[in-house]
Amino acid sequence: MIEIFQKSGDEINKIHNFQQGCWINITAPATSEIEDICHQLKIPPNHISDPLDVDERARIDVEDNYMLILIRVPYYDASEEVSYRTLPLGIIYSPDYVITVASRRIELITDFFQGKVKHFDCANKERFILMILYRAALMYLNFLKEINARSALIEKRLHMAINNKELLNLLLLEKSLVYFTTSLKADEIMISRLSTTKRFKSSEDEEELFADVIIEYRQALEMSNIYSNILTGMMNAFASVISNNLNAVMRTLTSITILLMIPNLFAGFYGMNVKLPFQDSPYAYMITLSISFIFAIIAVMLLLRRRKG
Repeated sequence: MIEIFQKSGDEINKIHNFQQGCWINITAPATSEIEDICHQLKIPPNHISDPLDVDERARIDVEDNYMLILIRVPYYDASEEVSYRTLPLGIIYSPDYVITVASRRIELITDFFQGKVKHFDCANKERFILMILYRAALMYLNFLKEINARSALIEKRLHMAINNKELLNLLLLEKSLVYFTTSLKADEIMISRLSTTKRFKSSEDEEELFADVIIEYRQALEMSNIYSNILTGMMNAFASVISNNLNAVMRTLTSITILLMIPNLFAGFYGMNVKLPFQDSPYAYMITLSISFIFAIIAVMLLLRRRKG
């Protein structure tokens, strides 16, 4: 799907023809759409196809009059097993247009044409690109806070857990943090390179925004590393907690088994066809029951003493 937007004052309008200073957004395009836009705008085909590869790494590619700025941006999809992931977003910087390319609709881009992002101008290509990078960094930070909040909730449930369900949930969050950390490292390198690229000419007014972008990415990377280390340590600790909880349950069941075994032992003796003490006494039942009860109390006392020791 190809969408064309033009900013007019504070409003962003959807148009049907390519105009200088417009923003072209390409989402999951068909092969015919890729061929058509590459032919009309003379864009190198790899600038459109590379961002559609979900495994593509962040980088800068300069060819002819076009520069491809490829970053990995976060997204959330509750239908996937690992809900927090990253995917490539291609930003094509050309003399006349800014073109964004992604393999799926992502919140980062829709926020711009839905009017949720203020004070941006498609015609000011450099500032527009920096604002996309800045919003991507903020999304990383927001998702990292959500992951941290989810891990805290799982941690509360883990204290009394005796199965692996909660640990598996933590493992999925850890996978998300690995995706985020890997993508942020590549993005940070790409942005550092972009700051020294002569083709990307930012004005003095945009230098402050550029510095904010770099700071936010470094902060997101640091947070991702910290949360990942905490989560790894938490998983190791609670794996031991789950094992200890299971051992406690097994000890309780073993104690119950021993207590039930003693009356059965005496009942088995008196079920034999041999002469046994008290078998002719009218109080035989009460005597054997009392003896088994005494032995059961002794067994409980020994188990409690051993547990305290």
